[in-house]
Amino acid sequence: MILSDKRILEEISKGTILIAPFDRKYLGTNSYDVHLGKYLATYKDRVLDARAHNTIEHFEIPKEGFVLHPGTLYLGVTEEYTETHAHVPFLEGKSSTGRLGIDIHATAGKGDVGFCNTWTLEISCAQPVRIYAGMPIGQLIYFVVEGDVEILYNKKGNAKYNSRTIRPVESMMWKNEF
Repeated sequence: MILSDKRILEEISKGTILIAPFDRKYLGTNSYDVHLGKYLATYKDRVLDARAHNTIEHFEIPKEGFVLHPGTLYLGVTEEYTETHAHVPFLEGKSSTGRLGIDIHATAGKGDVGFCNTWTLEISCAQPVRIYAGMPIGQLIYFVVEGDVEILYNKKGNAKYNSRTIRPVESMMWKNEF
């Protein structure tokens, strides 16, 4: 079950959902619009290795915007810091973003109960497109969890994305044993 606008507001007032900054005008019928933060990153190497720590270079989106190009994975970040203590958050693209040929995540649209951070975006595009810091980039939807959660994400000792950040975070796949 997806939370409605009224239910999202109730959960915010109870403290089980936090969105900062929060602006009521970005609350949809059953979602909340998030915005592109001012930082992007790209991987330093063209060939990535799942067992290696692939490093990234951060840069700030200039006021005149930045042109994304096909064939490059850009890591972005939401302006909004979120906390979700009792629901499963999903980040989806906005239809207006998709109609510009922009995908905001390759596979990582689901957060975990207890996720407390900004969202790193895995941005790719179908054709060159200029983007801007602060533009609407996606929407958060919240699902009800069936049953009790044993350990919240922010309490797990092995959680790889718990450090609060305002910049995109590279893959931590290399921390897995395989």
